[in-house]
Amino acid sequence: MTTKLEPISLFKALSDKIRLSIILLLHVEKELCVCEFSEALDEIQPKISRNLALLKTAGLVVNRRQGQWIYYSINDELPQWALNTLSETYSGNQQYIEQALAKLNKIGEHEARPMLLCESK
Repeated sequence: MTTKLEPISLFKALSDKIRLSIILLLHVEKELCVCEFSEALDEIQPKISRNLALLKTAGLVVNRRQGQWIYYSINDELPQWALNTLSETYSGNQQYIEQALAKLNKIGEHEARPMLLCESK
């Protein structure tokens, strides 16, 4: 079942630099936890959490709990036009999150990062 999403809701949700970066990171990484976003975007956890909540309310992201961590991913029930928009936005703007991805990759493999990042906080 496809989520009902109005274009204005999508573009309003993506009109903030942090939220756009979060969505683009999720487009590449598929799933990330709050501490990974915080590290990659050099933002404090409450600010990341607030922006994730806005994206979740808009229906763009979903989350799941695994142990003590909450992982976020792009809602796979988004309409195709919205998924296409996200894909095209990333394709034409990969440099927008290039540094953030480099930070994450420097830390380690995707599966190990939450343990390395979240445990130290």
